[in-house]
Amino acid sequence: MSPVRVWIALLLLCCSSSCRAIQWLGLTINGSLVAWNESEHCKVLERLVPDQTHLCKRNLELMQSVVNAAKQTKLICQLTFSDMRWNCSSIEHAPYFTPDLAKGTRESAFVNALASAALSHSIARACASGELPTCSCGSTPAEVSGPSFRWGGCGDNLRYGLQMGSAFVDAPMKSSKSGTQATKLMNLHNNAVGRQVLAESLETKCKCHGVSGSCSVKTCWKGLQDLSSVANELKSKYLAATKVIHRQMGIRKQLVPRELDIRPVRESELVYLISSPDYCTRNPKLGSYGTQDRLCNKTSVGSDSCNLMCCGRGYNAYTETIVERCQCKYYWCCYVTCKKCERTVERYVCK
Repeated sequence: MSPVRVWIALLLLCCSSSCRAIQWLGLTINGSLVAWNESEHCKVLERLVPDQTHLCKRNLELMQSVVNAAKQTKLICQLTFSDMRWNCSSIEHAPYFTPDLAKGTRESAFVNALASAALSHSIARACASGELPTCSCGSTPAEVSGPSFRWGGCGDNLRYGLQMGSAFVDAPMKSSKSGTQATKLMNLHNNAVGRQVLAESLETKCKCHGVSGSCSVKTCWKGLQDLSSVANELKSKYLAATKVIHRQMGIRKQLVPRELDIRPVRESELVYLISSPDYCTRNPKLGSYGTQDRLCNKTSVGSDSCNLMCCGRGYNAYTETIVERCQCKYYWCCYVTCKKCERTVERYVCK
C-alpha cells in the first residue's frame, strides 16, 4: 500500500472513536462558505454529534464564532509548537486525525484544551463586539472603582462564553460513540482545564482620559488576554502533563495518576492516557511526521536547536537571499517611501 493510502486508512480508522471530541475543528474547511442563517447549514459538517447539531439549529448566530474558534485553534496550535518536534501540523487533517491526536496522547490533551478555550474566547469576544443578538457586554465588576478610574466600556462576556462554549465542546463526550469511558473523562477534564486557563486570563483593561493625555481618569473593563497567551500557558501544562489510568476508586472508576495514584488528578493539570513517540522519524502508525527537512536553530539550546530538533542526525546548511524594505522615510503628510535591500541569511535543515 502506498504511503498516501496508509495515511488515509489511518485517518479514517482513528476518527472512529476518541477524536470525535474535536472533529468540529473540521468546520475550517467549509464553515466560512455558508451564511449560518438556515438550519440546513448545520449539516455542513456531518461529524457533529446530535447534541452539537441541535445546539447549532437552536443557536445559528453562534456558529460563526464556532468557525472562528476552529480557525484560531489550528493557527495558534501550530504557532505555539513551531519550535518543537511535534509542531501540530496534523491538525490540518481535521475532521480526520492521525494517532497523535486520536489516541489520548498529551498532544491531544493540549488540542482539546486549546479548542475548548478558543470557543469560549470567541463567543465572549463576539458578545462584547455586538456580533451576537443573544448576549451583550460582560457584567460590571463587583469591585468598587477608585478615584482615578471608573468601570465602563464593554467587557468580554466570559460567563456566556463559558456557558455556550462548554455546551458545544463537551457534547461529544455524552455520545455513546465517543470512545471509552477513560477517553471521555480525559477529554472532559482537559476541556475544563482549557476553560479554567481562559478564565484566569481575564484582566483589567483601561483607556485614559484627560487633558493632553494626562490620564487623570481612566475607564476600565474586564477583558480576556489574546488566545496566544492562553495557548502559551497551556503549553506549560502540556510539558508537565500527567499520565493517568482509569482505576476503581471507591464505588466508581476515575482517572488517577499512573505513577502517583495515591492522589487524585488536580483540576489544573492536563492529563493523557498514552505515551507519545519522540516524533523524530516518520511513522504513520504513530502519527509522527518526523523532523527531516525541518528548519532548526544552530545557536539555540532550546527545543528548536539543531541537536534536539534533528534528533542527533545532523543538519544541512544553505543560504537564502531575502529582499526586504529598508531606509524608510516618512514624509509629512502622509506617506512613507522605502528602498529594497537584499541580504543573505544562512538556514539549517535537519537531515
